[in-house]
Amino acid sequence: MQPTFVLVHGAFASSFSFAPLQAELGLLGHRSVAVDLPGHGFGATYPRAYQAPQDLAGLATEAGGIKGVTLADNVAHLIGILERAKRNGPVILVSHSRGGLTATVAANRRPDLIDRIVYVSAWAPVDLAVGAYYAEPEMATVDAAGLAAAMVGNPAELGLLRCNFRTADPGVLAAFKSAFLADGTDEEFMVFLNTFQPDENLDAGTPEDRAQRDSWGRIPRTYVRLTEDTSVPLAMQDRMIREGDALTPENPYDVRTLPGSHLKWLVDPAPAARVLGEVAALLPAGS
Repeated sequence: MQPTFVLVHGAFASSFSFAPLQAELGLLGHRSVAVDLPGHGFGATYPRAYQAPQDLAGLATEAGGIKGVTLADNVAHLIGILERAKRNGPVILVSHSRGGLTATVAANRRPDLIDRIVYVSAWAPVDLAVGAYYAEPEMATVDAAGLAAAMVGNPAELGLLRCNFRTADPGVLAAFKSAFLADGTDEEFMVFLNTFQPDENLDAGTPEDRAQRDSWGRIPRTYVRLTEDTSVPLAMQDRMIREGDALTPENPYDVRTLPGSHLKWLVDPAPAARVLGEVAALLPAGS
């Protein structure tokens, strides 16, 4: 039976990010659904102060609808999607970047709904909470200062993370491009940047929100490495793989590698679609 790919986006992103990939998957004969986690996609808030001409003082204080959304909310929403998808046959859960945390916790809670889990340069925490990994040596090359320059307001007061992706500051734009799509054209970068939403929820999980051997560890899994990623560096991707393999050595990752940056696989999705097609072929016959 034909599987359904369930696609989970990363921070500040939405289902919109997956449109080119879904087109390629469809042309290869695959079924897919892209998820909008709570407060994303058409559920996002775009403050009027975010519009041009921007009111940065207002942007720093204006309320956002994603305030109060938790990891538990994300997981519950995703599980609801997985339940519906599973009625139609096998499910391959694919996550990117921060979406890997939601996918991991969903897999902990409902491994019965997932026939294979795929991480594309995504967080699959085993030894630490996701936030703790940022202090580890593998993340030392990430330009946190460059990205922090675009953050607006006090997260503790806003109850959310807010980033001004519509800035015209050349230094901030250069930092964004380096972090997300250094191997893309300036035009591709600006198009993708304008798909990002300004607000993201604060809850990045706790040490309890890590992969669990007896649930997550039972699911066949694939990790797709992105060789030029500077947001989740290759060294950190490889650490995710090592930790998962150490947790369940009897069920190691199937590892694939694609050239490119954090977003290149979504801008130029044909290679990724072919890899996902190969992964679908790994499902047991008759599943």
